[in-house]
Amino acid sequence: MAVLYGAGLRRSEIVELDLDDYRSETHELLVRGKGEKERMTYLPKGAAVALAVWVNARKAEPGPLFLQINKGGPILPRRMTTQAVYLTLLKRAPEARTSSFSPHDLRRTFVSDLLDAGADLATVQKLAGHSSSDTTRRYDRRGEETKRRAVELLHVPYRS
Repeated sequence: MAVLYGAGLRRSEIVELDLDDYRSETHELLVRGKGEKERMTYLPKGAAVALAVWVNARKAEPGPLFLQINKGGPILPRRMTTQAVYLTLLKRAPEARTSSFSPHDLRRTFVSDLLDAGADLATVQKLAGHSSSDTTRRYDRRGEETKRRAVELLHVPYRS
């Protein structure tokens, strides 16, 4: 979940990652997105720490970054499926004290949180792998309070 949210990935993108796609020193992640397009994205520190724990558990053998885990606990040397990503989030939702959510909810939250933190639309568009800024705008879930706070950033000189 940390990598899905931290990099704003589609579930199809996270399951296609290989261990070689991640540079732990720089937190760079090479993502193969829609239409065979590649993009470089970066993990925030918390997601990088979570990924380091996972890489330690899965061992440093080449292959898929995310492997299947048997219900009994052992890690299987097979690529995780998109359905497994979805089911994992459904299972973890109660632990997060939220109703069920999807991988795409994490992606939309990634976009909104970056925009809310002040990242510009063009940068967020590139990080999300959107070909159009209109798509990125549609992901924006910020409400009226965000617009209200933004206006307060302006200084309008006025003398009566």
